[in-house]
Amino acid sequence: MIKILLLSDTHGYIDDGILKYVKEADEVWHAGDIGDINVTDAIKKIKPLKAVFGNIDDTKARLEFPEHNRFMCEDVDVWMTHIGGYPKAYDMRVRESIKLNPPKLFICGHSHILKVMPDKKLDLLHMNPGAAGKHGFHKVRTMLRFTIDGSKIDNLEVIEFPS
Repeated sequence: MIKILLLSDTHGYIDDGILKYVKEADEVWHAGDIGDINVTDAIKKIKPLKAVFGNIDDTKARLEFPEHNRFMCEDVDVWMTHIGGYPKAYDMRVRESIKLNPPKLFICGHSHILKVMPDKKLDLLHMNPGAAGKHGFHKVRTMLRFTIDGSKIDNLEVIEFPS
């Protein structure tokens, strides 16, 4: 069983509150708009990190992280990208690929709106952790925490911080 901390849209912000949850995870996944490479460097000092760059990220982040990160976690096929849309409204950059070869878990950020929803047509789970940073229109900073055990995605928790 692997404990995952999923965050996105830090926009250069990281604090002890976020790092507390980083320490409790086995792996940290960042779904883009890192904002400052110091954010991912701080996470990598504590735990293994998988990440993608987002639309606000500079050359440093784009050289270190891909736009799309598709990988296996235990028996779960994961696809993480920053701008991905939602079930029935996937972004044009992923729409055809996701229909042809859907993952079991599709993760994106960008909207600053936390959503976890199944796509029954493609038999996948969609996650957007909202925004962990302070920049944006959101009133509550959010992250997700969950476990992957074999092919089972379980123990989902929403983590909230005041903005």
